[in-house]
Amino acid sequence: MTQTLTRPTGADVRPVSRWFAAIVLPVGPAAIALLRYLLPYDTTDDPATITHKIVDNLDRGSLVLWLGFVGILTLVPGAYFVGRVTRRRAPWLTAVALLLVVPGYLALPWTTSGDSFIWSAGMAGLDPEAITRAAEATHGSIAAAALVFVAGHVIGTILLGIAMWRSQLVPRWAAVATAVSQPIHFVAAVVVVSHTLDLIGWGLQAAGFAAVGWVVLRMRDDWEPST
Repeated sequence: MTQTLTRPTGADVRPVSRWFAAIVLPVGPAAIALLRYLLPYDTTDDPATITHKIVDNLDRGSLVLWLGFVGILTLVPGAYFVGRVTRRRAPWLTAVALLLVVPGYLALPWTTSGDSFIWSAGMAGLDPEAITRAAEATHGSIAAAALVFVAGHVIGTILLGIAMWRSQLVPRWAAVATAVSQPIHFVAAVVVVSHTLDLIGWGLQAAGFAAVGWVVLRMRDDWEPST
């Protein structure tokens, strides 16, 4: 007795998934680029200065928190979509890059929890000195999360850029832009302290990821190159 094989009658969502990936890819880095540019304080400021700058700029601080929320929702999917493009031709490099960058991005909410607390306390009208004392009483996991975030997203993004280069599917400029984006961010945040340079660093990653999105749109529905 022979069996008749039937094809699924549901709608093919694969084209939609590619469009979704192309849209999401640059959103996270772009959101963080704007966040770093609009941040009311410098990364190297002491806790008391950070508190006063956030409390004195509550509207700006609110926008920064919203941008952080957008970034938290989209950074990990964006990294996954890049890895889906590069993994066939650079499997090990892609795997190592994602093992670093994904935990780094997942640690981001923990590292930014202090800003949310300071903003809420400022909105409540609490004394800045008391806010600073409370903000300084951080749990040890926050320091660990900061280490995971810094090491993961800087080193991981460099490796992801190299994987993009080796895949030969992404424009060379996009691979270079991605690879240098986070070293630029690190310099801008810690060494020269420039919000404009920070905008450029994360903006380069957004541009590189947008180029990956364009590649995805030109792929077949199985995410294989069309030529």
